[in-house]
Amino acid sequence: MDYEYAPLRLPSNVDRLTAAAQLAIQAEFSGWELARVRLYRDGTRQVMLRRHRVNQPQPGLSY
Repeated sequence: MDYEYAPLRLPSNVDRLTAAAQLAIQAEFSGWELARVRLYRDGTRQVMLRRHRVNQPQPGLSY
């Protein structure tokens, strides 16, 4: 399977519940799934989203 990836960085002022809601919306409407999350000491999160690559266009990632 071939995937496309989208890195996303969430600032420290975004709490866990808000981050989960944002990611759930992207998953439902754009087909993204969570590949990896890194939590840094300063509170920022680096999120890697992935989805299957298809020939037809899909909605993009909105920030």
